[in-house]
Amino acid sequence: MNDLLSPLSSLRAGQWFKLICGASFQDLPAIRSLSLIYTLVGADCIDVAADPAVINAAIEGVNRGIEWAEMAKNKGYPGIKKPWLMVSLNDGEDPHFRKAYFDEKLCPSNCLRPCESICPAQAINGSGIIEQRCYGCGRCLPVCPLNLIETRSQKITPETILPLIQNNNIDAIEIHTQVGREKQFKQLWQQLSPGVKHLKLLAISCPDGEGLINYLQTLYDIISPLPCELIWQTDGRPMSGDIGKGTTHAAIRLGQKVLASGLPGWVQLAGGTNHHTVPKLKELGLLQPQLSLAGVAYGSYARTLITPYLETIETQIMSSKITDFPESFWQAVEMAYSLVSPLKER
Repeated sequence: MNDLLSPLSSLRAGQWFKLICGASFQDLPAIRSLSLIYTLVGADCIDVAADPAVINAAIEGVNRGIEWAEMAKNKGYPGIKKPWLMVSLNDGEDPHFRKAYFDEKLCPSNCLRPCESICPAQAINGSGIIEQRCYGCGRCLPVCPLNLIETRSQKITPETILPLIQNNNIDAIEIHTQVGREKQFKQLWQQLSPGVKHLKLLAISCPDGEGLINYLQTLYDIISPLPCELIWQTDGRPMSGDIGKGTTHAAIRLGQKVLASGLPGWVQLAGGTNHHTVPKLKELGLLQPQLSLAGVAYGSYARTLITPYLETIETQIMSSKITDFPESFWQAVEMAYSLVSPLKER
């Protein structure tokens, strides 16, 4: 396909768009649908949990999106590139690698269940937590009137990741870290080293903290020389883009800070990104040549945009022809395109 371009071209042009499904999100039908829809509208990278079943669901969605590229092009969407698949791992405790839990038998029958109404993933019902849907945002924790909700964390290890890299199931990895974890990061990196030569991209995701730039420079020294592209993912306000307009400010401030440091590698926003992010970047002149962010990653906001449509299309994706799809499918595609296109058309 002539339009099947490498995501690297978007990275170099400052038009990189990454969809974050989530390091703990394991709802297979939703992941399949999200991967299909965002492939159709030009996503460059899809970030999923390091779970073979999740990766296979994403691959199915991407492949169906490529298969339907011509139909999408006829409807006015741009030519499609095959997005890179990314999985994440962590060098320590991290909110992206947790799930909420509570014993539903302890809930009083008269509880108003504020946890259920606040959950952006619709992962809470009368039976408790739907584990596959929970992605660890933590919004349910403070609203429980009896403090019944807790979280259970996991650590994704190099032993889990290396076979996925070596079998060519994924193109990229992302390491979640925090300031002060030099030893943990170095140990993890040494364990990953046998698979690094197979990667197209390494991303390092880190929230702000005292001494951030010095810490990132230390990490760069640890990973150098690197045989692939490098992205610094600036995690401004993690898992919050669907909350409101203001969350994007934290993402942009942190992106500016890392961009100004001149660290080698690309800088990509995350954490609080939404529809307001690209317009604000344009207003600040941060999408201009010579002072440019490489792109933006969207997580909770990108998923929430098309959640209302998922239930009606998830069961059809793998069994129907694209011409059989109802108008609601194309409405979902249009919603996704409204998020991708401002970055691609700047």
